Amino acid sequence: MSAVGRVLGTQDALALEFWVAVEEGSFLQLDDVVVTDTPLPDGSTVHLFGVVDLVRARHEGARFDSDVFLIERGVLPATVSQAAHVRVTRVEPEVFVPPLPGREVRRAAGAEREAALFFDGMERRLPLGLSRDGEPVYANLDFLDGTRGAHVNVSGISGVATKTSYASFLLHSLFRSGALEGQATSAYGIVFNVKGEDLLFLDQPNRRLSDEARAQYARLGLPAEPFESVQFLAPVRAGSRERLPDTGSRQQGVSSFFWTLRELVSERLLRFLFADAEDAGQLSFVVDRVESKLASWLSEGAPRDAWVSVEGRRVETFEDLVEAIVDHVGLWVGSAASGTVSAFERRLRAAAARLGGLVRGRDVGRREDHVLDWRRRQLSVIDIHNLHDRAKRFVVGAVLKRMFEEKESLGTARPLVFVVLDELNKYAPREGTSPIKEVLLDISERGRSLGIILIGAQQTASQVESRIVANAAVRVVGRLDLAEAERPEYGFLAATGRARAGILKPGTMIVQQPEIPTALLLRFPFPAWATRRDEARDSLLSDAHVFDGLADEEFDASAKRTVVKERGGA
Repeated sequence: MSAVGRVLGTQDALALEFWVAVEEGSFLQLDDVVVTDTPLPDGSTVHLFGVVDLVRARHEGARFDSDVFLIERGVLPATVSQAAHVRVTRVEPEVFVPPLPGREVRRAAGAEREAALFFDGMERRLPLGLSRDGEPVYANLDFLDGTRGAHVNVSGISGVATKTSYASFLLHSLFRSGALEGQATSAYGIVFNVKGEDLLFLDQPNRRLSDEARAQYARLGLPAEPFESVQFLAPVRAGSRERLPDTGSRQQGVSSFFWTLRELVSERLLRFLFADAEDAGQLSFVVDRVESKLASWLSEGAPRDAWVSVEGRRVETFEDLVEAIVDHVGLWVGSAASGTVSAFERRLRAAAARLGGLVRGRDVGRREDHVLDWRRRQLSVIDIHNLHDRAKRFVVGAVLKRMFEEKESLGTARPLVFVVLDELNKYAPREGTSPIKEVLLDISERGRSLGIILIGAQQTASQVESRIVANAAVRVVGRLDLAEAERPEYGFLAATGRARAGILKPGTMIVQQPEIPTALLLRFPFPAWATRRDEARDSLLSDAHVFDGLADEEFDASAKRTVVKERGGA
């Protein structure tokens, strides 16, 4: 490729950074990949590859600010000089000498670009998006599947940084790029839908997808298609005997879930009702004692639809269980301070009012009809956006605990499970402790060996437990608040990168990964799957199809009329 400039001689050229004087009629912009060669005395040549991270232009010959007006009128002689600063990413062979002033600099393309960004050494490439010049940007899958590293952390301002959209694209790339080398059928995804219902249409093609976006998918080697194997799960609607899912814009193909009292007790899930307590650490002793006592009252070998009994009293509802616990907690935890016991009772009663239909007396149907089984489809979307924050925490904690224990019992890292969780700062805040935080810490620190990969997202990484952020091999940022960008959590961004993070457009991200010494800016294609109801296919826009495929014995005519009425139908 022809030269775009030469190594500048008026600025120091160093082994790891140098300036380029841009040729007249050419230009360099931020993120361009360049290469230059430096001869050695023995006749060999060192190749220096780098990425442009700063560009400038100025008048040569001007002394004062006001000279610009005289130069433009032709009164003073001067020329325009353009220069670009290059951060070296790779040196081959590894002889660290500076490039000599005047040496030719050219844009890296083909094999040279692959070498500059270390793509040539990636045996398993995962498409991350497209660079500014439309070329694919890859990640080494070894740093995502647990082979050499794991976990992804995404930061950015809500509504602008497109964090959830990028996490969805990343899952699409994992499942459809072929990077998993035959493991795609044994790799699963769990997505917690915490805001709106945008993720309830991942199985539907996006009617707004343009030809340009389709070409971008093709450039990345990905199909411009929605997700193939998806199950949608929503909490059972409170008071619904027919187990209707509590969703609004979509009912078709959505299953409801809940826990029985026996499951709540046997799996020791009571702790997740206290996940938002500031004094959760003080309450943990009381919670642990109560969970142990309740488990001791379960009849061994009893059928799963048997009633739960507490001190000989049969409890039929979650409210009954709460009252039974309050009546006996003083005897069970006699050594605990009275103030701690009172705080436990208050929070337990408050939880009962917030859980809605998440916990039911017993299961009289098939267990698979209400249990969250992440292995039923390749991707499970768990909709919790309508729940109270306390109930959201309960669902996230209960699902992750069960999945973590199931993975531990398998004794192998396969199948891989990718967990997408937004608002990570709520579930694993930097300060304090909670049962959910402990589960997420386990995933971030031991999940790699178990095949559990966390794709966490939040507005501000500075508010998330530092060990979780530090264990993420791949760091991604969208639009950032400029004050947040100055925090040490974003130390991988150079000064220009921090400034750019404050003006990034939706769909543009900055990605840092272990093998590449500089963060790369990329764009990802517009979603090929519907992200809201009006982008989905027509059959999902009509209430006439809400009950397609649902058994008549489960949804009688009165239930159907109720849902249609709630959705604004006649």
